Amino acid sequence: MPTPPWAPRPAAAASLAYVNTDANTDANTNSTGTNPGANSTGANPDIHPDIHPEALQADLPINRHTFFQASLMTALLDGIYDGELTIGELLGKGNFGIGTFNGLDGEMVILDGVCWQLRGDGTATRATMTQKTPFAVATNFVPHIVRRAPENTVRADITPYIDSVVPSANYMYALRICGEFEWVKTRTVVKQSKPYPKMVDATEADESIDFENVRGVIAGFRTPVYEKGISVPGCHVHFIDDDRTSGGHVLDFKLKSGTIEICPGTDLELRLPLTPEFSHAHLAPEDLDAQIHATEVKD
Repeated sequence: MPTPPWAPRPAAAASLAYVNTDANTDANTNSTGTNPGANSTGANPDIHPDIHPEALQADLPINRHTFFQASLMTALLDGIYDGELTIGELLGKGNFGIGTFNGLDGEMVILDGVCWQLRGDGTATRATMTQKTPFAVATNFVPHIVRRAPENTVRADITPYIDSVVPSANYMYALRICGEFEWVKTRTVVKQSKPYPKMVDATEADESIDFENVRGVIAGFRTPVYEKGISVPGCHVHFIDDDRTSGGHVLDFKLKSGTIEICPGTDLELRLPLTPEFSHAHLAPEDLDAQIHATEVKD
């Protein structure tokens, strides 16, 4: 379907899709050299017509809210799959989050203070407090922004709506979508053996698993483009069903109906591993965009 007139410019905001920041063109100017951010009436086309600018202003963060992150996305891409942080310690940092487990042993989602392990066969089990993670993001989820989701929308179509209801592209956001899904397309990393391969190679053979006519939760984080390499710019989300028996890393979905809850973050607590592997990792690859796209988008 055609891009809605309020769809965000890629370099200006991170969305539900991974944002490639290697574009050579200036997204703030068009071919005539003018700024497309305002039309002849003075209205901002980036704002959904059903959202009042005053409401966006009211949703700006007024209190500090911390997101905790263990390690870096670039470390995970470089094959640093063993961390020191236990799930018990991670849950002390927040009741909501996503990540993975040591050895790249499945995807992680934390909801309501419970950590779930999503495996390559699509099943979900409760993680133990002694398991460890090489990469995770967590926070105490406070739904400061709550909206009814547009009905019968796929991931690409719901993106501009979510971008229109967050008050600024410059903050971090924890995101939770609860509802009824016509389908959810997922993939999940599988446990690796040493010597660990790069993540691009480790995820190359991952198979997608589809869930149909299911109620569940999509949970994750919407990250500003300036955090590329620290995390995944754009939106990194995982899915788990309401029965807590199945889920995975989200590639696409069609939401029949549901609710979107958003928790803004203003502070980032970053914990780096104290390991020889991390100290020798290559954390600034020239093909960073391509690696993130290959491992997180998989198209």
